[in-house]
Amino acid sequence: MVQLTVETLRHIMPGARRTRVYAFVQPLNDAMMSWSISLPERATMFLAQIAHESQELNSLQESLYYSTPERLMAVWPSRFRTLSEAQPYARNPEKLANKVYANRMGNGDEASGDGWKYHGRGLIMLTGRRNYERCALGIAQPIDLYPDLLTDPVHAADSAGWFWNMNGINALADEGDFLAVTMKINGGTTGLQDREKYWERAREVIQ
Repeated sequence: MVQLTVETLRHIMPGARRTRVYAFVQPLNDAMMSWSISLPERATMFLAQIAHESQELNSLQESLYYSTPERLMAVWPSRFRTLSEAQPYARNPEKLANKVYANRMGNGDEASGDGWKYHGRGLIMLTGRRNYERCALGIAQPIDLYPDLLTDPVHAADSAGWFWNMNGINALADEGDFLAVTMKINGGTTGLQDREKYWERAREVIQ
């Protein structure tokens, strides 16, 4: 069984702030044990994925700040087809979240505010009302009522373990299928090379 130490985490995520490493060692050990992720082949993939998703434990909330309408059009081409459509959402994360996440993942319409309330948080960036409600039941914490609980290391780690377990990712890790694991986490292959870099680092210190 894998038992993380400060030194292990710092090797895998050298850019993590020292305070974050110390804050996350025990919550990660607890979550990995609770959700059966403590075998080496599972642990290395799990740590690689959360390293990428959380920018090495340094970011527990999705960044939705885009400074220009051109960038919004590039990232959300189906949502913003013209500069005039995109302009009101530049430099306005709350307004952007309410638009791009409206009527998806259990969220209400743009006016409901669900997009912002349930934007990505935690180590795997849990997103959408439906996922928050399901995870709240899974970890027995009212994160659907108080979403910022997911920025606490204990709940951030536990929610990541819950997501991993609920999506059957241990089985993919056991098969050594890192690409399939990434698809489950990301819905695509965004950041695959970066995730693989962390996986290699994790395998250097976890056998």
